Amino acid sequence: MRFKGLDLNLLVVLDALLTERTLTAAASSINLSQPAMSAAVARLRDYFNDELFTTSGRERVLTPRAETLAPAVRSALLKIQCSIISWDPFNPAQSDRRFRIILSDFATLVFFEKVVERVAREAPAVSFELLPIDDDPDELLRRGDVDFLIFPELFMSSAHPRAALFDDTLVCVGCSTNKQLPRQLTFERYMSMRHVAVKFGRTLKPSIEEQFFLEHGLKRRVEIVVQAFSMIPPMVSGTARIATMPFRLVQHFKKTFPLRIIDLPLPLPTFTEAVQWPALHNSDPASIWLREILLQEASRMTSPGDAKRRPRQP
Repeated sequence: MRFKGLDLNLLVVLDALLTERTLTAAASSINLSQPAMSAAVARLRDYFNDELFTTSGRERVLTPRAETLAPAVRSALLKIQCSIISWDPFNPAQSDRRFRIILSDFATLVFFEKVVERVAREAPAVSFELLPIDDDPDELLRRGDVDFLIFPELFMSSAHPRAALFDDTLVCVGCSTNKQLPRQLTFERYMSMRHVAVKFGRTLKPSIEEQFFLEHGLKRRVEIVVQAFSMIPPMVSGTARIATMPFRLVQHFKKTFPLRIIDLPLPLPTFTEAVQWPALHNSDPASIWLREILLQEASRMTSPGDAKRRPRQP
């Protein structure tokens, strides 16, 4: 079918090409033969009067025209997918939908495992693909390549809808046998001690407290950098190192590691863990169903303040 001279089937080819950046991978992603893919690319170049990509060494680099086309083409295809093709009602008990979700190990351990348990009961064929923090999650949302992001609201963009899930607070944690760790930390003492810090993704995105240090031009003594919060407990256990972690996660790891919690001598407020989804999925019945489960499970969580006030077991 042609629309103003453009074969609309070529939009699928163009989207695959702009995404994969190689003819072979693009052809494979949409089940086209190599000759058919080459012919389609030639027709696209002819229609747009543009090469679309050039070769630089072993890489294919998009032309400025192709860079401009990429978001518009993906948006058009997503609207067709969400508004026209995916119109059937969603039946959780019969669905085999796979949700792709970006979240940290913190959110996985203190929250999402409860969601997985519930979904297994209500929709046994529904599955999840849990992905690590990405360097450009907004682009993945825009492209509809992921269904949800779950991480601190302060790091989310305003381009897509979101909802708050639960609050947590950051605390200082060290080994319970660490004699250098005082009952109360001054800011100077905290900054001078040896730290384990967490940074995310290939570009080493800073955590909340690291963002605070960067904004105020401060530098602590970081001895070890890890990729996830769950790597911190073994790095502080049996050592004089300290780290900064979400309170709920420290409580989780205290069951298996000799950890001690100390209040942070930093003016960091409670943070909100939130869920965000692509704007084009806002009316998707499957997305709405899982959103409701996320919000319901989050509502059952006690506040970090309540957990701190619980009496200690003798």
